[in-house]
Amino acid sequence: YYENLPLPTWLGWYAQQLPPLWFHHACVVIVFLVELGLVWFAFLPRRFRLACFFLVTPFQALLILTANYAFLNYIVLALGILLLDDTILDRAGLRVPAGLDFPDAGLPPTALGRIKTWLERIVLGWVFLATVLLMPGLSQRLPRALRWPAIALQPFRIANRYGLFAVMTQDRFEIELQGSRDGAQWTPYPFRFKPQDPMAAPGIYAPIQPRFEWNLWFASLASWREYPWVIAAEERLLEGEPAVLRLFAGDPFGGRPPRFVRAVLWQYWFATREEKRRTGVWWRRELRGDYAPALERAPDGSMQMR
Repeated sequence: YYENLPLPTWLGWYAQQLPPLWFHHACVVIVFLVELGLVWFAFLPRRFRLACFFLVTPFQALLILTANYAFLNYIVLALGILLLDDTILDRAGLRVPAGLDFPDAGLPPTALGRIKTWLERIVLGWVFLATVLLMPGLSQRLPRALRWPAIALQPFRIANRYGLFAVMTQDRFEIELQGSRDGAQWTPYPFRFKPQDPMAAPGIYAPIQPRFEWNLWFASLASWREYPWVIAAEERLLEGEPAVLRLFAGDPFGGRPPRFVRAVLWQYWFATREEKRRTGVWWRRELRGDYAPALERAPDGSMQMR
């Protein structure tokens, strides 16, 4: 799990080294208990809601420290504040000052409260229905007329399958883009965030989501024909496109684009404690071959696939 995330962290490296094996099995059980059981406390009386907040909050903090899931965990942390009541917020000095809540629009407080409640029920009920309609195996069988609640919400992107890494991959592959002037000696373009140099420790970047490198992780699990933008990136590097070069930590060719660019595939593993102690490496890696065809920039400026 810690090794094969799109963007691991250095604390994730240490977490994977923790013995014994039963500890990692227990972590899996805890995840399911929290994400499938504890979250229902949010709908129960005050004591349960507070328990939900004070247990889920450190759980999300641990996820942030051991995995870069972009802004996802920060959104959950923000939602957790809604579980706190005025008594708790007053003690923390976080209560909204009087006069900054919703205007009553001339309606009696009880009438306004009923309207808000019913609007919330309608909206949340609609989102829940749309989520159910998009479940695997159901959305393909239902006629379009019965899927209209989900179809109507699609432009707003507030209801979907929420299938974030439902299955973890068992191997870690990384695409590396390399350039060459002679087709023999190849120089890698350095990435900002994703694993590349075995000596470099993986960082903690969330809530940043580096979309280019994030999507390269997905591309590494499939063919370049399913991710043709990798070839497009090769072409832009041959052109020396500044917007694409800014996606990298630097330009190894100093502003003079190479003649060739290719994409190769590496397989990565976390180094063991002994390997790190002996050599200082955080990763072991092995070259698996070409990921996509190389591109060559001809003298007339045209691009040729090799």
